[in-house]
Amino acid sequence: MSLRDRKRARTRQALVEAATTLFERDGYDETTVADIAAAAEIGTRTFFSYFPSKEELLFPESDARVRAAVEAIADRGPHEGPADVLLRALHRVGDDNDDLSGRLAALRLRYIREIPAVRGRALQIQTDAQGEIARHLAAAFPEQLDEVGAAALTGAFVGAVTAALQVLLADLDRLDDPAAVQAAVRRATDVALRPWVTGAA
Repeated sequence: MSLRDRKRARTRQALVEAATTLFERDGYDETTVADIAAAAEIGTRTFFSYFPSKEELLFPESDARVRAAVEAIADRGPHEGPADVLLRALHRVGDDNDDLSGRLAALRLRYIREIPAVRGRALQIQTDAQGEIARHLAAAFPEQLDEVGAAALTGAFVGAVTAALQVLLADLDRLDDPAAVQAAVRRATDVALRPWVTGAA
């Protein structure tokens, strides 16, 4: 990663951390883009070169999760099936960051329930992600999955993650424990995808 890329990554992370703190302290609706930019010590116009809207700050790793799934599909081993690569992608993302746990995750899940604009954005991100992953699965496993089958498998995968996180939302102490979150999500996806996993009984 170049020096410029590292600087951009630091600024992006500073914006996410500033937004998280302000959302917790002042509330989502009460926090403006200008407030977040000022807390991160950048200009408001510069903010929009990192995030197109305030809602996007709640989903900073959504693209990374899709990339992890696509890369896992592309890097699949000769004996891996579609579900195997999805589970491997989930484990890789879980090991690399805490986007599914911690303060921001708790805020995101709460705001999805409470704020229509955030809920709508979350649904759009989920729909786009499922479509992208399903297309790659269908192309990679044409003998096992058609478009409908790939969509069903991807839906089961994403639904399992979402359902596990919704249950964890009821116990915020657990949501603050990355290991507990990752374990719960892995259990949920293992159950949902077991019929498709290579070698499963």
